[in-house]
Amino acid sequence: MIKIGDKVRFLNAVGGGVVRRIDRDIVFVEEEDGFETPILARECVVIEEGRVQDKGVPPVGKDEEPRRHGGSPQQPATPQPDDEDEEMKIPIEETREGERLSLYLAFVPEDTARLDKTTFDAYLINDSNYYLDYICLSRCDDGSWQLRSRGTAEPNIQVCLETFDRETVGEWEHLSMQAVAYKRGKNFECKEPVSVSLHIDPVKFYKLHTFGTSEFFDEMTWVLPLVERDLPMKSLHIDAQALVRAMHEKHDDAPARRPEPRKQPRNEIVEVDLHIHELVDTTAGMSNGDMLQLQLQTFRDTLEQHKGEKGRKIVFIHGKGDGVLRRAILDELQRRYKHYDYQDASFREYGFGATQVTIR
Repeated sequence: MIKIGDKVRFLNAVGGGVVRRIDRDIVFVEEEDGFETPILARECVVIEEGRVQDKGVPPVGKDEEPRRHGGSPQQPATPQPDDEDEEMKIPIEETREGERLSLYLAFVPEDTARLDKTTFDAYLINDSNYYLDYICLSRCDDGSWQLRSRGTAEPNIQVCLETFDRETVGEWEHLSMQAVAYKRGKNFECKEPVSVSLHIDPVKFYKLHTFGTSEFFDEMTWVLPLVERDLPMKSLHIDAQALVRAMHEKHDDAPARRPEPRKQPRNEIVEVDLHIHELVDTTAGMSNGDMLQLQLQTFRDTLEQHKGEKGRKIVFIHGKGDGVLRRAILDELQRRYKHYDYQDASFREYGFGATQVTIR
């Protein structure tokens, strides 16, 4: 069990220091720069136990014996290998897709059956070949900002930022995530610094349909993209009126209908209507971004449901409008589902408002 005064290292991030405070399962670690970093206790490993000190003197390591008044200084300890130097010797398994920066924020409920009482783990997902020095900020009621978390995310890793409950869920409403990407020990392509602001509706944490399957976790998860393929999501500006038109526009010859729950022959086309009013009874409390994310999650869940049915054709009805939802779907197909075939669905039946995907 971690105690105040213990020297620890972080498991999922670079760094460590001395534990100064403990609040339930959160420990506050003072690093070399003097700042305290809050982190889950299970994300730390004790490398040296602290010792009881008199008069509040901070604990010191065995090789850091203080100089006594009137005494002679101790002999310097044998230099230890630097943590970063050791990590640089461990090869990073890089991927072709990882050369483009992709960064996500994820919320994982401990118990999806009791969303009104459960706690949530907030994760930063670094889906790239780059190290990321990051800070996560939240906006206070008076308009100022406070630091929630900071650290270094290694390539292709999920970093737990913190665990929170219903009492503090409102603190996640306005967030700012900033990060700088780089590689160690090799040349790399210089990436633009990341600076993304998010508005998260706290009500979404208590709606079951908010959480779904993802490629990053086995549990039900709410994944919010921050950067995808080097493009910050803040650059995706969604016009509210245009989105409403896109959601409600359907071709006259193609009445919307939900896919039948019965098992269909593989030569029968599955139709999935992604118009928002076909997915939820009401959009009250949902922002345009929330609606788009729900439509995309329905798209992903459908492909996951039929992934073993080779040759299956699925038509996603998204409407024409300004093409916001269609572009988002094509981006998903090009990035996550490259092995599937896709094309515009039958113009006679759907006009320009649908995309057909063939499972391979």
